[in-house]
Amino acid sequence: MHGANASGRPFTGDFAGILLYQTLFEFGFGSRPESVSLDDGLQLQDCRITNAVKCLPPQNKPQLEEIRNCNRYLRAELDDLPDPAVIVALGKIAHDAVLRAMGRRLSAFPFGHAQVHTPAPNRLMIDSYHCSRYNTQTRRLTAAMFGNVFRLAREALDTGKPPVSSRGDG
Repeated sequence: MHGANASGRPFTGDFAGILLYQTLFEFGFGSRPESVSLDDGLQLQDCRITNAVKCLPPQNKPQLEEIRNCNRYLRAELDDLPDPAVIVALGKIAHDAVLRAMGRRLSAFPFGHAQVHTPAPNRLMIDSYHCSRYNTQTRRLTAAMFGNVFRLAREALDTGKPPVSSRGDG
């Protein structure tokens, strides 16, 4: 009932969007630090936000069947990315969906916060815990941890090289 379903822009009006859009702004991916509506003037730069599932699943937790049903759409979006591209996967569901869309084995690329993967030529993927209210309130994900992921993404885009991370490639 929020986010893309209400506005056409993921995370708009959602609690998770507060941290996401502030962080995008901080690292030069957004023109404003918040997203409140589609006509709020926010412009994304070097950035696209998409979802693994295109519908609102029950309890906001997509089932594997829903992820598989929508995976062809995600694949098409990934195919349309420029070369090179950096994909930030917000949570394990997104991580797994990206790997499925790329035809990769999930076991070859284990999820880990701030882990950097190269699942395909010219495609870098950086994992992050999802910026959900639960993760931020329990401090599983802090603003500094989230910012580090986007610092890695910015570094990779600006230099054209994989960023230095404390974790290896999957």
